[in-house]
Amino acid sequence: MNAEAVHSLRTTCGAVPEAGRSATVGESKKWVWEEIMGYFVRRRYATGMLGAALLGAALAAAPVPASAQNGDPIKIGFSLALTGPLAPNGKQALLGAKIWQEEINAKGGLLGRKVEFVNYDDQSNPANIPGIYTKLLDVDKVDLLNGPYGTNLVAPAIPVAMQKGKLLIGLFALDGNKEFHYPRYFSVIGAGPKPSQAFTEGYFEVAAQQKPKPQTVALVAEDAEFARNACDGARENAKTYGFNVIYDKTFPPGTTDFSPIIRALQAANADLAVVCSYPLSSVGIVVAANELNFTPKMLGGAMVGLQATVFKGKLKTKLNGIVNYETWVPSPKLMPPAAAFFKIYQERAKAEGVDPLGYYLGGWGYAYFQLLGKAVEGAKTLDDAKLADYMHSHSFSTIMTDNFKFNADGEWTKGTTLQVQYHGITDAADLETWRGMSYQTVLTPADQKTGDLIYPYEKAK
Repeated sequence: MNAEAVHSLRTTCGAVPEAGRSATVGESKKWVWEEIMGYFVRRRYATGMLGAALLGAALAAAPVPASAQNGDPIKIGFSLALTGPLAPNGKQALLGAKIWQEEINAKGGLLGRKVEFVNYDDQSNPANIPGIYTKLLDVDKVDLLNGPYGTNLVAPAIPVAMQKGKLLIGLFALDGNKEFHYPRYFSVIGAGPKPSQAFTEGYFEVAAQQKPKPQTVALVAEDAEFARNACDGARENAKTYGFNVIYDKTFPPGTTDFSPIIRALQAANADLAVVCSYPLSSVGIVVAANELNFTPKMLGGAMVGLQATVFKGKLKTKLNGIVNYETWVPSPKLMPPAAAFFKIYQERAKAEGVDPLGYYLGGWGYAYFQLLGKAVEGAKTLDDAKLADYMHSHSFSTIMTDNFKFNADGEWTKGTTLQVQYHGITDAADLETWRGMSYQTVLTPADQKTGDLIYPYEKAK
């Protein structure tokens, strides 16, 4: 990295905020290493060599904090996006986490000690992550870590955890450990052993079942960690299911005019259009596709954000016909284990001004702390190495998923990602619409299927 790049990092990377405050620009030399590491991760220079170098240091078990020797609270450190484009999801995850904390403390805590949260707003900005997680460990002296939300933010947290030998559970990070292979990383996302492919596999599976079978595919992805990973998987899925990719382009994060992207897709004239994007881009593409009457035979794929109630309420009829991934839906099969939680969450959400349903991240925010708590209780320790060993050797159940196990990279051994299609949405759609299943059909996997694809896309619009 040249001097200009380092100077840029030191003037643009988020530094370490005070607890409860948003991150601000950092000047302290203490954080230079973390800023550089964040730079490498964001630019995808986190190669196997970098992972191996950090892993060597990590395998020496981090010492258990002194607080573990007494009755002080167990401090769990983490960040979530409470401002910025990921905030609608981050805020509901935080409420879910708080509900778990209150419940576990009402039962006496973990290992006989109350649980205390030390958490920060990462502002949806990957540049803030290395400084935040270093402060959690070096200044706040937390006992345990939980990761941030989203691939783009979990990726720069992993090197910090590796340097300190800490266990890290990432929330909705798609293939976040593929460069590092860090044995103390675990993922809370039902993407299975081939995570990059999971978000679009159902899309291609149902496309291949149509008669006559569509032949060509256009891929468009936001140039950021999540979308790149998902698009890598889409290419593999296209090959597996026998489709020909005739268009494959990226667009920069922060794009605001999506009309040129849609016009390019129209010119490509592929049968299938697969989009891999983060929330604001997902919304922008859906709006532009409707405005320009873009009608491939199928549209959707790996579009983050469409699952959030706030965006459903804005898009309404524009969602009709789109086929997209989901991680959980309020179906008769999936709701029962989570029903008590969502009753509490939805009552609390009214006062806290967060997503009123919490289906996308509220339940998972609870579940990824529930997972950590079960590991601590099962292993009967806060030692990171022993916790990781326990998690690799046991199966787990949470309110969101039953009986899952982890592979060597911390991914689930079996995928649970859903593919759904939106349909029948009117301009009168409201919260009660989004509360149920009337507007969405689960297409895959087979054991969760609730109906068939409306094909082609134009027929469902």
